[in-house]
Amino acid sequence: MSSPGAADAEIIAASLRQPERFAVVFDRHAAHIHRYLARRLGGQLADDVLGETFLAAFTGRGRYDPAFPDARPWLYGIATNLVGKRRREEAREYRLRAALGPPGTQEGHADRVAARVSAQALTGRLAAALAGLARGDRDVLLLIAWEGLSYEEVATALGIPVGTVRSRLNRARKKVRAELAPAEEVSNRG
Repeated sequence: MSSPGAADAEIIAASLRQPERFAVVFDRHAAHIHRYLARRLGGQLADDVLGETFLAAFTGRGRYDPAFPDARPWLYGIATNLVGKRRREEAREYRLRAALGPPGTQEGHADRVAARVSAQALTGRLAAALAGLARGDRDVLLLIAWEGLSYEEVATALGIPVGTVRSRLNRARKKVRAELAPAEEVSNRG
């Protein structure tokens, strides 16, 4: 029997004989996966897709590669694939965020307010830039920027070579910079 401090691969293997052991994997990683899904899909869909992610992981746990002790990249891969199935909703969410524009400013310390206003001014443009990215490029960018995964972990999560991760990230960064450049130039002139 594996201990709670055991590697995910060991726990997943043990869950084949004792399915309840898989709860440890859920407990370890659900918050991270949920945060990622909420950023991608919004709070309402994130709960549903989180459940779908762990159901798919539980169902497919017999195919888990034990060479990877940490299951988080595998779970991000499952979640990203499920997000891909909902990419129309995701693109619509980014277009909606862009159309709504930044939320109103809050009262507070002058420096904090100024920094927040500057960041909010870019929010709509950033949402539009993300919506305009190819799905694969957006997946790589968000897994690295939001979730802090390494190139190797993103490659594992998406089932692509590390070189593809690097090229997609480079392409996504260039496109986002191009979308944001006019706003940055305008704010630098002010």
